[in-house]
Amino acid sequence: MKTFGAVCAAACVLGLASAQPPAITAFTNISIVPMDRAGISSGMTVIVQGDRITSVRAGEKPPARATIIDGTGRFLMPALAEMHAHVPGGNAPDAAIERVMALYAANGLATIRGMLGHPRHLELREKLRNGDILGPELFTSGPSFSGQSAPAPAAAVQMVQAQKQAGYDFLKIHPGLSRATFDALAEAATAAGMTFSGHVPADVGLARALEAKYRTIDHLDGYVEALAGGNAPSDFFGVNLAKAADESKLPDLVGRTKAAGTWMVPTQNLMENVVGDASAEALKQRPEMQYEAAPAEVIGKWTALKEQLAAKYSAEERRHFISLRRRIIMALHNAGVPFLLGVDAPQMWNVPGFSTHRELQSLVAAGLTPFQALQTGTVNVARFFGREDTAGTIAAGKTADLLLLDANPLTDIANTSKIRGIMLKGRYYTQAELLAKH
Repeated sequence: MKTFGAVCAAACVLGLASAQPPAITAFTNISIVPMDRAGISSGMTVIVQGDRITSVRAGEKPPARATIIDGTGRFLMPALAEMHAHVPGGNAPDAAIERVMALYAANGLATIRGMLGHPRHLELREKLRNGDILGPELFTSGPSFSGQSAPAPAAAVQMVQAQKQAGYDFLKIHPGLSRATFDALAEAATAAGMTFSGHVPADVGLARALEAKYRTIDHLDGYVEALAGGNAPSDFFGVNLAKAADESKLPDLVGRTKAAGTWMVPTQNLMENVVGDASAEALKQRPEMQYEAAPAEVIGKWTALKEQLAAKYSAEERRHFISLRRRIIMALHNAGVPFLLGVDAPQMWNVPGFSTHRELQSLVAAGLTPFQALQTGTVNVARFFGREDTAGTIAAGKTADLLLLDANPLTDIANTSKIRGIMLKGRYYTQAELLAKH
């Protein structure tokens, strides 16, 4: 049995340990991409104490006890977000979930928005926030609303109330909802103070979705269909309708989108994977596919869909679909409709984390500048969550979620994939050490 004096001594040791000042890290001689403007600041020192940036100055001498990270020839930017993520649920082993979280972290993602929630994700959300599991902060929907899960208005209302009580962050809409069921869902969600995001069911349509003020429309769902008009069923987000699209209708759709305050998560790279020219075999050979954990039968289904669409629609038709989507993206973006970075990983050869960087490239291919593309994953995300004071840019007082690159992302957006290290809430990791575990 411990004596009273021993207990006091132990308590004093614990007290001294808890009184230790937080760790300090200094990035020296670094070029920063501050994201409050489209430019680079060179020769900077960025000092992090605990989980906060405390100083951003040129040539500042770091504190004596700081851990030094030499930034010579490197670039520091805010960490990114994946705003259309999928987290393993159901009976997935804990190790599989933790692996996906680590892959997101290894690719410089500090925030993810889970778009197909599960009750176990509520516990995961807290473990990630508390640092019990390495990974980004998670915002999660509940189980999705679809024609199967919510076949009638009463079922949808009950789901809204249950998900509000459970503590999910928002509601996810999948296809198949009837108009009456959606209307009941939207009314119940408004009453509960919950937002909803995702697909636009065919029976609902884009006009009603905007009227109901979706928080985000993902995949540009409903836009090609609205431009095409008529009642023809949509095949894979409207690839069959692209030729019939009347682009003279686009300004009106853009105006209504902006008035609704709805954000866009286009997941353009997903469309390019499935409908684009690259073969399934070429997609399988991407370097990041070594980290893809999808079973062979799942990848087989992806391949079958791609081959089915390639057989059904000519290369010219498929390219027109991609081009039309790019014009929709630019029309919305140029009008000031806000965009968020998201790619629907892990779906259709989109490996968690890696594919977020490919989505940035798809946005630039659509016409955004590298800076504008980076905004969708940094400052825009901070604004979406009401965190402009604590996130989205590199400045004193901001949370130390940072991405260290070997090349300038403003000159070539592909340089976001040249990752040297990642800092999550003040803890620094090299990408190599995170990927070595997986």
